Amino acid sequence: MRFLLIIASLVLASGTLLAADALPLSQAQAQALALERNHDLAIAKATVIAAQANVLAAGAAPNPVLGLSTSSIDLGGHNGSGSLWRKRVDSVVSLSQLIERGGKRELRRENAQHNVRAADADLLDVRRQLRLMVAHAYADLHAAQDKLAATRDAAQLLDGMLSAAQIRRKSGDIAGADVERVRVDVLRARNEAAGAEADLQHARRALALLLGERERADLLEATDSWPALADAVLPASQPVATFVARRPDVLAAAVRIDAAGAGTRLAESLRTRDVSVGVQYEHFPQPGGTGNSAGNSVGVSLQVPLFTRYYYEGEIGASLATLDAAKENLARVRAVAEADISTAQSALKSAAERVRRNRDELLVAAEKAAAAAEYAYRNGAVGVTDMLDARRTLRATRLDALTALADFSKALASWRAATETSEQSR
Repeated sequence: MRFLLIIASLVLASGTLLAADALPLSQAQAQALALERNHDLAIAKATVIAAQANVLAAGAAPNPVLGLSTSSIDLGGHNGSGSLWRKRVDSVVSLSQLIERGGKRELRRENAQHNVRAADADLLDVRRQLRLMVAHAYADLHAAQDKLAATRDAAQLLDGMLSAAQIRRKSGDIAGADVERVRVDVLRARNEAAGAEADLQHARRALALLLGERERADLLEATDSWPALADAVLPASQPVATFVARRPDVLAAAVRIDAAGAGTRLAESLRTRDVSVGVQYEHFPQPGGTGNSAGNSVGVSLQVPLFTRYYYEGEIGASLATLDAAKENLARVRAVAEADISTAQSALKSAAERVRRNRDELLVAAEKAAAAAEYAYRNGAVGVTDMLDARRTLRATRLDALTALADFSKALASWRAATETSEQSR
């Protein structure tokens, strides 16, 4: 309870640092801003839209080709008399159509649809990682605020002690060397406060970059309280494999195997010959011809490629290599996800234990030692050096407690992100 009261007092003290035009944010509000404005997430959304457009392109049939040509034009002007239609000029109008065989269009569409699913899973993974980065940045900002409040409070206490020591030196109750020792600690405390202020500005800018709030970075303030240790209770019944199979990065890697398989079948279908069929109308007036049909003719065409020099070995070989790479990538992503979950679980347990140790042991002992030193100093039992050492130890222990809380908050966020499923990422 005493630990929580101390932390609460530091939080209340940090509230005095808020400017009138500050931008207070809860972590939930910060997450919402990031999901709305983050540049990486916008890029991932655009990738999904592009993949969806590729489905439309992949499913489209080849367009017919219209051809117009004129030949047999006599440069000497001896093409006959009369209207242009009667002149002896060979004019051809043709229309041809490529007919794809081997299911190429269906395979292209299947490949594109798998790529949409993969891009969508990638988008969910970007959202998952973004929430984790925001949670870490928010914890850093929270810790920086509390640290600045604590260091300023310590500096003010030492300033008061220095003023009292200077008065006592004039009356001869304390040696000048002891006053200088207090002055050294005052200067150290001021340096710590200045460093804490710089850390706060750095934490604000790091969070602002994720939120797209760079113009108001210096106004960001964390308002949430630290998470409770009860939030660190881990589910005992669900194995790691359950989380791994449903993570969006693993799903994206699995879908890319399907896309690569469709790509391999598409490459193999290139060996099925496509044909082009066409019709044409030819107009070439004959000398002395009569009637509108004089010199007119129609024709048909059929084109079939001959695989005499190349049989698409390169495309097929590349597609098979892509399929093998996709399988290896899935194995790698699964291994990374398993390690990520196991590491996050152990880190969360360790962080929770450090918070308990600081709360129940270290901070309690440091407070007792500082109180005893204060009492002994007031009664002349110890010198100023012992009292300053006790205060310094208490100040360092309180800062360690803040660091432990920030580490616990980050570890909890890492655990939640490591076990986040695709359903939760939406």
